[in-house]
Amino acid sequence: MTQKNTARYNNKQINLLEDPVPNTLKRMTIPMIYGMVLLMTFNLVDTFFVGLLGTQPLAAISFTFPVTFTVLSLTIGLGIGTSAVIAKFLGKKDTKSAKNAATAALYLAAIIVACLSIIGYFITDPLFTLLGAQPSLLPLIHEYMDIWYIGSVCLIGPMIGNAVLRASGDTKTPSIIMGSAGLINAIFDPILIFGLGPIPAMGVQGAAIATLISWVFGLGLVFYVLTIKHDLIHTAMLPIKELTSACRDILKIGLPAAGANMLTPIAAAIMTAIVATYGESAVAAFGVGSKLESIACLIVLALSMTLPPFISQNFGAGQLHRAEDAYKVAIKFILAWQIVIYLFLALCAPWIASIFTQDEAVAELIKLFIWILPLGYGLQGIVILTNSSLNALHKPMIALALSVIRLFVFYLPLAYLGSVLYGLTGLFAGALLGNILMAMISYRLFTKQFMLLELAPAEKVV
Repeated sequence: MTQKNTARYNNKQINLLEDPVPNTLKRMTIPMIYGMVLLMTFNLVDTFFVGLLGTQPLAAISFTFPVTFTVLSLTIGLGIGTSAVIAKFLGKKDTKSAKNAATAALYLAAIIVACLSIIGYFITDPLFTLLGAQPSLLPLIHEYMDIWYIGSVCLIGPMIGNAVLRASGDTKTPSIIMGSAGLINAIFDPILIFGLGPIPAMGVQGAAIATLISWVFGLGLVFYVLTIKHDLIHTAMLPIKELTSACRDILKIGLPAAGANMLTPIAAAIMTAIVATYGESAVAAFGVGSKLESIACLIVLALSMTLPPFISQNFGAGQLHRAEDAYKVAIKFILAWQIVIYLFLALCAPWIASIFTQDEAVAELIKLFIWILPLGYGLQGIVILTNSSLNALHKPMIALALSVIRLFVFYLPLAYLGSVLYGLTGLFAGALLGNILMAMISYRLFTKQFMLLELAPAEKVV
């Protein structure tokens, strides 16, 4: 990065090392919320328009969620590693190493996602059959996933590029990129799904093509910002020594973080398989509920992206008290906010269900989902923010262990037990109980980690 560009760029940034903690988190998070509101709202358009095609297409799209989220989670995990490494370098004022890491992350993510998508493309039938999809749904799943796999490499630009920008304190630009891509997806969805003029109706395949178009746009925009506008990555190939060193730093955090993230869709796949035993209506309702969860936990997700750069930069600068203050401020806010969200969802449940389906059985199950699971979204927020903060402190293995315990010791076993005893109501209630127990464990463990870091010699912290 040239001195001129660095000065121009840094003047626009929030000072993560000196500005007041609550105000800094607010200024970082609000732009992310705007972008994510647009992105997730536009993504719900997929579900809405596909739902108009009928219960079977909606069920097919619901089955794709665990698989698509696995690839997304891998990319997000690499983004977490990228952000943690870059932010710590910036906290130490080492801009050269930060730029090397940003460039290496893009190469790394492209190769890994491409390999994963190629494997997924060739095992579509056995994979979705294992998830519980009926043979009648496989053609619809192919229509969507065949295109989704081909275009998935385009994800790496927006996902990793946005992580680079957030690490430097810029959350406004990523929100613009996310919102713009989401808007394009929403515009093309109805045109390609139902047809317009000379464009034929493509059904489920049209939804996948609309998503692909939005990714290509996001890829072009983020590369323009990173290379021409802000000079945050190298346009030439890195020397092998610097490339391998940067990749090693990123993978040290990124692989455990990706592993932790990929556990979530695996758990979602198992939950989908359990729900599938109750029929296609239950799967369709669960798919809608999962989409709604993304919206309901919007601020949690936004904070999980803005809190880590703050913590990592202050960790790199040896200012652990600011990192701890930020974590506690975020937790208190999330608990209060999610209570408000639950009350809103509970009151609006019948109306929300009627938006997504005209099938009475599906609507009743959507309402059941809304009345139970969102009760625990604030506590789930504690778990999410704790994991992201542990990664920011370069403690990825502890974060991974927490994810394993949450999903496979509490969440899934309690949900399955509830399902056996009380059907779908018990399944949702068991999942809720799992989030409650895990939130208490997560908060206690994180506060203990801060105590250990504060007792460590200063040179080990920095």
